Amino acid sequence: MTAPLIGLSTRRWPLAMLGDAIPPAYADGFFDMGITDYPEAVAAAGGIPVHLSRDADVAGTLEHLDGLVITGGADVAPQRYGSIHPELAGPTEPERDAWEAALYEGALERGIPVLGICRGFQLINVINGGSLVEDVGRHDGDGHPRFDRDRHEHGHDVRVEAGTLAAELYGEAVAVNSLHHQVVNQVAEGFVVSGRSSDGTVEIMELPGRDVFCVQWHPESLVDDPSLRWLVSAAKRYATS
Repeated sequence: MTAPLIGLSTRRWPLAMLGDAIPPAYADGFFDMGITDYPEAVAAAGGIPVHLSRDADVAGTLEHLDGLVITGGADVAPQRYGSIHPELAGPTEPERDAWEAALYEGALERGIPVLGICRGFQLINVINGGSLVEDVGRHDGDGHPRFDRDRHEHGHDVRVEAGTLAAELYGEAVAVNSLHHQVVNQVAEGFVVSGRSSDGTVEIMELPGRDVFCVQWHPESLVDDPSLRWLVSAAKRYATS
């Protein structure tokens, strides 16, 4: 069969952030940004990656997709989960929150496989009624976050629960990077926590009976992380169903 088409959500930033790299005529414009680790990893796993635009109709977009990645980025707007300490959150992108929420809900309705990565993991938890810790701090033993290290390096291990999809993919444990300052607090109803770091941080979450898999780390930046291969495999099943 033709390789499955995997949609990747993107960020939208002012062109002014590029400084002298843009001419004055474009100073009030915007650009959609997607880190190339994502499409590289999807392509390596056998899928056809495509960056999505929030300007397109969500339902129309999903008609063409076989799989969806909700990518990393800015913090989820604290108002979405009744944050107790919103001042601890970093920059937010509420319009992106709303767009990605529509993509996720539409994908779930259609049965399109979804992989949530870092912020995507957190947003999916919030969409389904869960909450977040606004800032994990830098005092914990597992080192969340580790922005000072190369994203391709492992920062700590995650223990995996037996009998889960995560166990099928990773076995008993997996070494991961750690590029996040927020973590899941209350887990969304219906989801199963299938992996935690040694300090108890929720690192893997899945939705039983549905092709929804979420990881707190950035698998697209790690060699041979099986989550992208899982997504492509699930997307192939969806495409032929």
